[in-house]
Amino acid sequence: MRQLCREENAELSVVVAVSRSGEHGPHKAVCSSIRLIAGQGVEGDAHLGETTQHRSRAANDPTLPNLRQVHLIASELHAELQGAGFEVKPGEMGENVTTSGIDLLRLPVGTRMRLGETAIIEITGLRNPCRQLDGVQPGLMEATLDRDEEGRLLRKAGVMAIVLASGEVRAGDPIEIERPPEAHRPLEPV
Repeated sequence: MRQLCREENAELSVVVAVSRSGEHGPHKAVCSSIRLIAGQGVEGDAHLGETTQHRSRAANDPTLPNLRQVHLIASELHAELQGAGFEVKPGEMGENVTTSGIDLLRLPVGTRMRLGETAIIEITGLRNPCRQLDGVQPGLMEATLDRDEEGRLLRKAGVMAIVLASGEVRAGDPIEIERPPEAHRPLEPV
């Protein structure tokens, strides 16, 4: 197995909060801990499973692999949204893990992250913001979309991952990151 290491801001790369919900929808309850299950996702979460649990994707093809087992959002996005007048807290945008000190959106596909002592996930792509965010607060979906200097659409609603190694994850746990050794592929919606 590849060795994981801390990023440059190692002391700042931490889990801020963990959340789950047994029902589909954007709100997930903040918990003291969550258990990640290899090949499945977050125990007790509606997106747990080897095959896609995303409702519209499952309706089209329920045999697709589940590339959305764990949803991560940076607390820095919450701060940005709060600065724009939104009241968002961990779990309210559907994330399972809220992080701090990592630019999640700049990680390449295949980046591995150790959360806590034993849980390891692998980043599969971007979360595509959907209209459910407007159910949290009007205008929230649009606030998670932007354009870069070349006019390309930027999706800021977090990243998705699969679980490679099981383990408990809690707020305050350190995060170790290993970028893939091969040519880096930028994140795209999954």
